[in-house]
Amino acid sequence: MKQVNFVVIFVICLALVLFGIENTTPSVIHVVRGVEFEAPLSVELIIAAGIGATLAWVFSVWVQLQSIAQKNPEIQQKEMRIQQLEEDVERYRVELEQLPMLPQSNSESEGDEVYVQ
Repeated sequence: MKQVNFVVIFVICLALVLFGIENTTPSVIHVVRGVEFEAPLSVELIIAAGIGATLAWVFSVWVQLQSIAQKNPEIQQKEMRIQQLEEDVERYRVELEQLPMLPQSNSESEGDEVYVQ
């Protein structure tokens, strides 16, 4: 998978370089009324791609944080259930220790006796 990612990034960078070599003519960007700047088209494309990549990364981090926040209550519920089950096991262990021991059956020794007439 790392090799595929490398190839994709390499192809995109190569396309940006080739596009930059061919498109050096300046163009004007109007940000808001009265604010504009002029730069080569390739530089503007690289800046736009960088801003888009940054926004995609921020969105990805935001989604991961939301999924972690949603899983947190589930994890707490499971930990509480585990604690309850551990307490039940300990209670059953104490109850078993308090029960009187049953005498062992001698069925094995009785089965070994053979009567011959």
